[in-house]
Amino acid sequence: MPGSSPRGCSASPLLDNDPVSEEKPICSAKGCRADAVWVLAWNNPKLHTPERRKTWLACEEHREHLSQFLGVRGFLKDVVPFADWESAADGPGSAADR
Repeated sequence: MPGSSPRGCSASPLLDNDPVSEEKPICSAKGCRADAVWVLAWNNPKLHTPERRKTWLACEEHREHLSQFLGVRGFLKDVVPFADWESAADGPGSAADR
C-alpha cells in the first residue's frame, strides 16, 4: 500500500512519519509498532473523488481511536479486517488506489 499510508502525512499528530514496511504492515498510530489488524478506508471529499479510498492501518488497540479521528471529520468510509482487505486486493477488480 505504498503512497497511501498516513505515514508521511503531516495532517495529524496521531500518526508516525516513518516509512511503511511492505514486509510487516504495522499500525499507523504514532509510535505504535504493533502488527496491523484493521484497514481504515477513508476519503476527504474536499480532495478526493467519491470512489477513491485512502487507507490507514490499525492494531486492535488503536482501531477505535483512529476511527474516531477520521469519523468526526466525516472521512471514514469503512473498517475492514486486514486479511479481508488483502484478499480483496489480490482478486479481480482490486482497488489500485491504496
